[in-house]
Amino acid sequence: MRVVVDTSVWSLALRRNTTSEAKPIVNLLCDLITNDQVALLGAVRQEVLSGIRYVEQFTRLKDYLHAFPNIELTSVDYELAAEFYNTCRTNGVQGANTDFLICAVAHRRAYSILTADKDFEGFQAYVPIVLLN
Repeated sequence: MRVVVDTSVWSLALRRNTTSEAKPIVNLLCDLITNDQVALLGAVRQEVLSGIRYVEQFTRLKDYLHAFPNIELTSVDYELAAEFYNTCRTNGVQGANTDFLICAVAHRRAYSILTADKDFEGFQAYVPIVLLN
């Protein structure tokens, strides 16, 4: 089983001080990494690396993330992401473009999604995604 990991989970895992409420999802990420089940989108890689102030930290994290190759995306992934966006918006559910791209990629490849972002629960009512708990 492959799992697309959202930026929200990477952010929790990379913090210096993990809160007790974040530990279960961080531990799950660690298990997925150990079992080579993590799938990474280039857009998520960019979000994780954006905003890091110190070159040394940026370089260290960039090098660490090299262990996770980008999922190759096609035009169909982007088109499905737009379709998911439109479906959700029509039903009053808002979301970010990257979130819908995660949904499209996961759906097309029968992957699960690991996220700490509650917006995905709203998407799940209108688009066929599987959230890993």
